[in-house]
Amino acid sequence: MSIAEKTGTEREENFTVEGMLMTDVGGLLETGVLSTPGMIGMMERNCALLVQEFLPEGSATVGFEVNVKHVSGAGEGAECTAWGRLDEVIDERKFRFSVEVREGDRVLGVGTHERRAITFNVA
Repeated sequence: MSIAEKTGTEREENFTVEGMLMTDVGGLLETGVLSTPGMIGMMERNCALLVQEFLPEGSATVGFEVNVKHVSGAGEGAECTAWGRLDEVIDERKFRFSVEVREGDRVLGVGTHERRAITFNVA
């Protein structure tokens, strides 16, 4: 079965705003908030896991393009959801996604992401 047949597949992953996902903007904020790199990291993780099950053994994906707007904030302890949809597959190796992070019904970040399949040696 071609991976392209999986176009339209969606995945969600819940996460809590904590630890390395946060920033206090170098001490300028009184409390930590979801950082833009943390939000993008959760988007990337979700997309990587979305396609991983469709890849041959010894393969994974690496991100190479992110186009995201961070449109709202979330504080420490917020329960959020990273969502992704596989929109396009090119040559069974390149994957384009729509991505979003929400806290409940409120959108925190939205955009697109691209990943490429790589192979590695399994010892």
